[in-house]
Amino acid sequence: MPKLAAFPKAFMRQLCKDGTMKLSEWIALASKLDIQGLEWYAGFLEMEDQSRWNEFRKMVEDSGKIIPMMCCSPDFTHPDRTFREKEIQKQKHWIDMTHILGGTYCRVLSGQKRPTLSIAEGVKLAAESIQDCLPYAQDRGITLILENHYKDDFWEYPEFAQKMDVFSLLVNRIHHPNFGVNYDPSNAFLAGEDPLELLYKVSDRVVTMHASDRYLKYGTIEDLRNEEEGALGYAKRLSHGEIGKGMNDYDAIFTELKRVGFDSWISIEDGVDGMDQLERSVAFLKKKIAFYWPEK
Repeated sequence: MPKLAAFPKAFMRQLCKDGTMKLSEWIALASKLDIQGLEWYAGFLEMEDQSRWNEFRKMVEDSGKIIPMMCCSPDFTHPDRTFREKEIQKQKHWIDMTHILGGTYCRVLSGQKRPTLSIAEGVKLAAESIQDCLPYAQDRGITLILENHYKDDFWEYPEFAQKMDVFSLLVNRIHHPNFGVNYDPSNAFLAGEDPLELLYKVSDRVVTMHASDRYLKYGTIEDLRNEEEGALGYAKRLSHGEIGKGMNDYDAIFTELKRVGFDSWISIEDGVDGMDQLERSVAFLKKKIAFYWPEK
């Protein structure tokens, strides 16, 4: 049966930028949720002090949960080899972080979709960089998970492998026991694509999932794509919402994941309108999981 984790989507600025929230506060809030894990983020301000990593692991475990997944954003599509090598070293640092925190899965991305980058070159650079990290991950028992991402909060350009055809090309270039896909159905909408079509292409490679629901506050997906090319930060017209009340078809998603034998972590990216919303999303997902993965 899949297990649930939560990600502090509502508190990213407080935890990563202005420091007005401490990780102990997030852990205390999340401890009340009926879930098994907390997805971590490499950019939490307090994670800059490596001597505290074991302390945070203990805090989470003392609350009755574990840290299964690490969210980080390497940029492997830069044309400069020295830049990419620095990103590979960052990724190895994040792999160490995941390992010390007791995690099993560490995210990778392709990189930014720079205007002069061809698809062939971008896939090549990203694949080579990820492959350079895999032996290091394997030695530490970590699986690298490539997400069909939209855009890191702090990037200028959107994800290079945002489109499913490019994403599939990259996934199919990498075959390793410590590599898989982190499927995020909401992000497919931002590429103007059907999240189920993407899932059917890569379902046999999915090892973790992000659960969320999305709404456009105004305009269309096409407006969003045109507006956000080259804009710093995240989409202005995009809203995270309560799971089960947005655009995603979780019955179809879970039907396919069950078909391919998925039995791993689903991390909730939600709660931007408060912890009550996050609790309702947890309840929705627990009910769906119990239906599609009934206990024998």
